[in-house]
Amino acid sequence: MVLTTASVPDRDKVAYWNDAVSRTLVPMTVTPRGDGPFDGRIATERLGCLQVSTVEADAKRVSRSPAQIAGSSEALVAVGVQVSGTAVLVQDGRRAEVGEGDLVVCDTTRPYSFDYPRRFSTHIFQLPRRALGVPDDEILQVTGRAIGTGDGFGSMLLPFLGSLASFSAGGCPPAVANRLAGNVVDLFATLIAERAHPDGAEEEARSHLVLRVLDHINRHLGDPDLSPERIAQAHRISVRYLHRLFEREGTTVGRLIRQRRLEECGRELARRGRTAPTVSAVAQRWGFVNPAHFSRAFRAAYGVSPREWRSLRTAQDTP
Repeated sequence: MVLTTASVPDRDKVAYWNDAVSRTLVPMTVTPRGDGPFDGRIATERLGCLQVSTVEADAKRVSRSPAQIAGSSEALVAVGVQVSGTAVLVQDGRRAEVGEGDLVVCDTTRPYSFDYPRRFSTHIFQLPRRALGVPDDEILQVTGRAIGTGDGFGSMLLPFLGSLASFSAGGCPPAVANRLAGNVVDLFATLIAERAHPDGAEEEARSHLVLRVLDHINRHLGDPDLSPERIAQAHRISVRYLHRLFEREGTTVGRLIRQRRLEECGRELARRGRTAPTVSAVAQRWGFVNPAHFSRAFRAAYGVSPREWRSLRTAQDTP
């Protein structure tokens, strides 16, 4: 899709551009700089969850207010690459001077502004924040900063993004488009993690997050609705990122939840007491809603049924 002010009367161009930018990107206010005529062009492609846009326009200022944010339905992250001209980005109390070839990260859920002092061109990559799969505090650390792409990971990323912006996704099968978009999202996540932890503290941050997730799982084992989706939502990360965390632990989230539930069931069934709870009651207390499924899972883990386990443990404790 291409939107341009070329055929719009001069008196209507600013209103048209405000509407075009707000519909294509996110709601914001555009104010031209100077008194001369204003022209602009936006070309947009969809690639899976990724929207790729190229904006060329005369000098202007764009800003996104709290009221505009409140009226938006989805949290997005925008990654911009300055192709020509310069810009000044202000977000989260930081002011970044953006030159040609620089990259910026912008969170659309918080106010920001861009000032373009002369005609410019920029590529803008928008994606759902949940798809990015990095903690909110890492995004917060990189917004309002210009990221140079002349060295390091950025030097490899910049040529790829330029090619992607000129790529036509029209004839691309959906499965291919989704896979390509997923790879781009992973690249952005890597860049943000690299910039958020320049001193190598990423591993420490990851370890702390794993401990918080483990604590959350242990505190909610009895909730039958405990799931990767619920856990990710509670920690403001994506399900994809949650699974990536536990790949490095050598397990999956679902397997860990099942293992911890079975451990607690086994511990409770082994206790002696005058009024021991039924096997079914123990299973339900620890999140198993289907008794037959619980029995199969328990036997697979311990080699005996829950009732046999109770009998064996009770016999061992009898003097």
